[in-house]
Amino acid sequence: MLQIQLPRLLAALDSYAEYGRDERGGITRPSFSPADLEVRRRFIKELQDLGLDITIDGIANIWGKLKGNGKKKGSIVIGSHLDTVPNGGKYDGALGTLVAKEIIRTVIENNITFDHDLEIVSFTAEESNDFGLSTLGSRAFVGKLTEDELRMATDSTGLLLSDALQKVNGDIERIHEMASMHEEKRIFVEMHIEQGKRLESNDKSVAIINSLVGVYRSKVTVIGEANHSGTTMMSHRHDALTAVSEMILAVEQICGEDETDLVGTVGKLEVLPNAVNIVPGQVEFVLEIRGECQERMDQVVDKIETKWNEVTQRRKVQISQSILQQQKPTMLDEEIVSILQNSAERISVPYMTLPSMAVHDAAHMSLISKSAMIFVKSIDGKSHCPEEYSTPEDIKIASDVMLNGILAIDQQMD
Repeated sequence: MLQIQLPRLLAALDSYAEYGRDERGGITRPSFSPADLEVRRRFIKELQDLGLDITIDGIANIWGKLKGNGKKKGSIVIGSHLDTVPNGGKYDGALGTLVAKEIIRTVIENNITFDHDLEIVSFTAEESNDFGLSTLGSRAFVGKLTEDELRMATDSTGLLLSDALQKVNGDIERIHEMASMHEEKRIFVEMHIEQGKRLESNDKSVAIINSLVGVYRSKVTVIGEANHSGTTMMSHRHDALTAVSEMILAVEQICGEDETDLVGTVGKLEVLPNAVNIVPGQVEFVLEIRGECQERMDQVVDKIETKWNEVTQRRKVQISQSILQQQKPTMLDEEIVSILQNSAERISVPYMTLPSMAVHDAAHMSLISKSAMIFVKSIDGKSHCPEEYSTPEDIKIASDVMLNGILAIDQQMD
């Protein structure tokens, strides 16, 4: 069994975590920031030192290619992203990217020549960002974002995305060229931390991911009647916030009763006029539903809306909605998933097969490549915070599953 060098990988994780280290103990390294520029330079230099051919595409994704022997066409691509959320942890994204680099280094050191080309990628701006375009690099690469959308995008300061791209060697004028790269990206495998507790609850280090959940988001506005908090008797009120409180509890109840891994969240509210002595007259919030079955998601949304209509009629407030996002669940490639499962079994690694409850770059790459994912256990399910942690033992196990899985994919796939 071929194995990665764990001490080398852990040293890289610790070293990369210093780029964007903040005063709260976490890492703040959004794309296009000074810390992002620094980590990009280091990453590119390390890929060059490994002898890889480097390409930076129009959206500033970084690609490094280890040429194969030419027996099979196209590339097996591995990688993830290097940007972080504000005050995030050192594993989200970076682990998948640095494991990919360690795998390529291990392949080179063991004089293994692939039949396919083997590529590493670090995608631009996977995390939510000031341009409002999460998974920016992979979405733009596969054509989910149009050139016009990218040209018009600005951050909160008015900076054009096209100008930000220039800082990281991207180029809005080369966006259209990325379509010509699609055909060679035959297979994509991404490692990521789970960011939840399912693996830990089942005492497993590794999960093979066979799908990614769909995401439904709608912006909801509830309009009541703002009035004096002292002179408006309780029976005379049309309080938008108390109506919304009941609506949010309905989301929790209905989603909690669902038998699948479907989840529902209201994580953002705006209360108007938001004053201590005024009955709230208007509340805006965002409903999010995530699930692995589109039919079940639709049923849950219908149940929620039925309950909401009952609440708003009873409380004599008005409701309106606008859909922000309707992303269907993504099925990953059954053949690649099976090869990864078999690889885990061959090296005697117990694993789970799960859907991903978060959207990753693999969801978009699946449009042009046979794609799959590997999750490594997250301790206490924590992520997007400084306490994010995966043990060295779990990282080693998951990395070896991925390494041997990539070797098997190269052998078994045409």
